[in-house]
Amino acid sequence: MGSQDVQRDEDAAELRSFISHLLRDVQALERMLDEGMIESGVHRIGAEQELFLVDAARRPAMLAMELLERVADPHYTTELGLFNLEINLDPLRFEGDCLSQLEGQLDFTLERLREAAHERGAEVVLVGILPTLRKSDLALAHMAPRPRYRALNEVLTQLRGGDYEFSLKGADELNIRHDSVMLESGCTSFQVHYQVEPAEFAQCYNLAQLVTAPLLAAAANSPLLFGRRLWRETRIPLFQQSIDTRRAGHHMRERAARVSFGQKWVRESILELIQEDLARFRVLLGASLEEDSLDVLARGGLPTLPALRTHTGTVYRWNRACFGTGEGQAHIRIENRVLPSGPTVLDEVANAAFFLGMLRGAQEAYGDVSGTMPFHDAEANFLAAAQRGLSAQFTWVDGTTAPADDLIRRELLPLAWQGLRGAGLDSADVDRYLGVIEQRVASRRNGASWLLRSLADMQGADTQDALLSALTAATATRQWEGTPVHEWPLAKVEEGRGGKPQALRIEEFMTTDLITVHPDEPMDLVIRLMDWRRIRHVPVEDEDGKVAGLLSCFEALRQWAPAAPREGGEPVPVREVMQPDPVTIAPEATVSEAVARMREAQSDYLLVVKEDRLVGIVTESDILQLTARLLEQLGGGDADG
Repeated sequence: MGSQDVQRDEDAAELRSFISHLLRDVQALERMLDEGMIESGVHRIGAEQELFLVDAARRPAMLAMELLERVADPHYTTELGLFNLEINLDPLRFEGDCLSQLEGQLDFTLERLREAAHERGAEVVLVGILPTLRKSDLALAHMAPRPRYRALNEVLTQLRGGDYEFSLKGADELNIRHDSVMLESGCTSFQVHYQVEPAEFAQCYNLAQLVTAPLLAAAANSPLLFGRRLWRETRIPLFQQSIDTRRAGHHMRERAARVSFGQKWVRESILELIQEDLARFRVLLGASLEEDSLDVLARGGLPTLPALRTHTGTVYRWNRACFGTGEGQAHIRIENRVLPSGPTVLDEVANAAFFLGMLRGAQEAYGDVSGTMPFHDAEANFLAAAQRGLSAQFTWVDGTTAPADDLIRRELLPLAWQGLRGAGLDSADVDRYLGVIEQRVASRRNGASWLLRSLADMQGADTQDALLSALTAATATRQWEGTPVHEWPLAKVEEGRGGKPQALRIEEFMTTDLITVHPDEPMDLVIRLMDWRRIRHVPVEDEDGKVAGLLSCFEALRQWAPAAPREGGEPVPVREVMQPDPVTIAPEATVSEAVARMREAQSDYLLVVKEDRLVGIVTESDILQLTARLLEQLGGGDADG
């Protein structure tokens, strides 16, 4: 998420001062490029590992700040949610055994964090979107307590002018509204950095754009959100829509999203991307700045360009241009942000090897693609990969169309092998990591397909929430066993069982596929709906989707005679028979709270309501069935144990 030393600049004079620093940073970078002050002659790689924290019930665990205190190491830092963390790895020279060194760093830092998490009964999970994530987990109260996050949320919400909306269709459809940028915390990634020379930046950046589609197709690991089967890599649209500040207008004016693949090829240098970001996107965050980059240069020093790094940290290209300093020198690098977290460390390093190998191999094989391939073909490939994964169809540099898996095996894997070996990487490492990609693509089983196949295989064995818990539990077990995802057995529903039933939340087992009626509809419709669908309770909603009442079968039958058509044949409306004040409960309530609420109200049902709107229903029968199932899972023991 970038530097934390930022603030929301509401004072116009302070904002103008920050923008002046920003412009001087751009001038300083331009001068450094012109005068050869950016490091050349060496390539380095690095990575950032984002992750989820889950509790014993495989639900998000709000332990980020506590675990940071326990590990007490600057390699570990916050992410947006209290159930997320990020690990920043040390840069490595792109040579020899750098890939196995990268894997070793990941194993070591993750194991340290897992040990700290286990002390709190929690676990670390590497997955693009956590299967058990719920909308209630994304409350503003669960945002990490960093000024940057709060400031970013406030200014983005103000620019948007209201709630954030997410709409997506895959095998299922999801349309939701949320009140903050916390939807973004539902995404975790494995970000790969590649340091380039200034003279090769334009070509390398364009090639990174080109190869991102096949990379994503092979690595997809985020097919589920809130239990819905959406895109193979749902992180892509979720991240874009979660911080989109564009408003609908009356005119078809083009507006760029702050999260994007880009609009065109780069022709000459990194400055093109920086200038475009300044032209298209408002400055959102300021920072307290003492350094004047041009003055530092004039004194013979090395500026760090803090204003520029703050602004570019609020524009989220899937391949982002970065400026940095280290070992007394400035450098530029390409950060690939498209890869999801997981499924295993081995899979992640294999993904990194595939990206870096294609990038190096394509420099010789394809050269300058900006003159041979339309940019919109690269963008269309990227979207197809996010939607369909290895089933995507790509238009490639020669204008031909090919399936993703065929293109990868026939052309891109040999290209990556050539690129990595040409860069001087150890042959054993190259064979090991690219071998994982080869077998994964040949079997057509990446993380996304494993999750979807496992879910399909378990259908009907338990509730949807139990299946999602099993997916998370199986992921958390298998990803630390050392075998790549294409070798994983499918998840079994038994893997998700456990935990204390009284701590289950209503939203984890409530019925959400509801039949509802309007207050003005006739009573005979309700009677027939109850008969056709074998249901005992029918909620009543008004035009705004708010709860207006409830009809139970007993009440409907008792009222049936009086509800017969009036003289003249006019049917009796629902509003005259319904219970106007039904018993309700929040989706975050526990089973214990639900039982107590039923007893208090002497009711056999609870309407589950969030912000006056119906989200589900729980009946006495549901709780009895849940208890029986949990007792069976516990071997007939005490369900309260």
